[in-house]
Amino acid sequence: MPAHPYASLTPDVVLDALATVGLHGDGRLMALSSYENRVYQVALEEPAQDCEQVVAKFYRPGRWSEDAVLEEHAFSRELAQAEVPAVAPLLLEGRSLHHHGGFAFSVSPRRGGRAPELDDQQVLEWIGRFLARIHAVGAIRPFAHRPALDLASFGTSAREWLLASGRIPLDVEGDWRRMCDTALQAVREALGGQDSGYGKAFALLRLHGDCHPGNILWTPDHGPHFVDLDDACTGPAVQDLWMLLSGERSQRQRQLAALLDGYEQFRDFDRAELRLMEALRTLRLVHYSAWLARRWDDPAFPAAFPWFGSSDYWKGQVQVLEEQLEAMAEPPLVA
Repeated sequence: MPAHPYASLTPDVVLDALATVGLHGDGRLMALSSYENRVYQVALEEPAQDCEQVVAKFYRPGRWSEDAVLEEHAFSRELAQAEVPAVAPLLLEGRSLHHHGGFAFSVSPRRGGRAPELDDQQVLEWIGRFLARIHAVGAIRPFAHRPALDLASFGTSAREWLLASGRIPLDVEGDWRRMCDTALQAVREALGGQDSGYGKAFALLRLHGDCHPGNILWTPDHGPHFVDLDDACTGPAVQDLWMLLSGERSQRQRQLAALLDGYEQFRDFDRAELRLMEALRTLRLVHYSAWLARRWDDPAFPAAFPWFGSSDYWKGQVQVLEEQLEAMAEPPLVA
């Protein structure tokens, strides 16, 4: 098989890329956890823009158009200018996106922190306040080049690709197809029916899009920093809330109440969106399986996800989708 494009991204290439924009690493370079892109923390010989260390992100070739990446960067700068703690790429030589060695890359200031304590009501309120401020900025104008979080983009296309790819073992394919079709029909009904582009039932805005605890860096003195807008998209506000909820229904209810206590200090929240939570979770599950399958030629994926592709994995997905059907049939959380 031909070498994967990231095989050429050696430490020397990373340091040479930074040197092309005037940043010189001192040799200390650490790969950060990222599968979609390649991300490195680099210590600099001399501070630049008050940064002694930077984070260099090398975008996966062919995933996003340059316009889509620049739109993500522009959104992050809008947030930073609105004093929302979202980490935006540095402007180096007047640009936020650079090219070297066949890769597009950006450079951001390093921000420390740990995962937030999501059982702490004050932490959740603090996060909720900043999510509202992200959405207030996101509602100012639409994306032109980023995807929409809808049934077609995240559900139907993923299903069709998986079935055409031959990645699903034959002994499970029929069961998965039937369960996936039933689950996506339930998603269609939850999102508004027909083509499930939400219609006029819900307000759509620019979102973080992948707002799980791993993308929030927490510091006791300064609260949250939101990182990694690589999945920024257009969708309903609730998309940036539901991934922060976990545990039994009563626990998720308390967490949601705390998030919205903070959120509604800055922005109204449409309670009708709460019935979208399990539908959006279902779309993410189907999309995730397709994402793993599409990336299987990247050596990092078989090493990190050795269980993917087995009959047991797909049988588990059939069960998960069945559980999602039950969840979508339940009354939504209230707050």
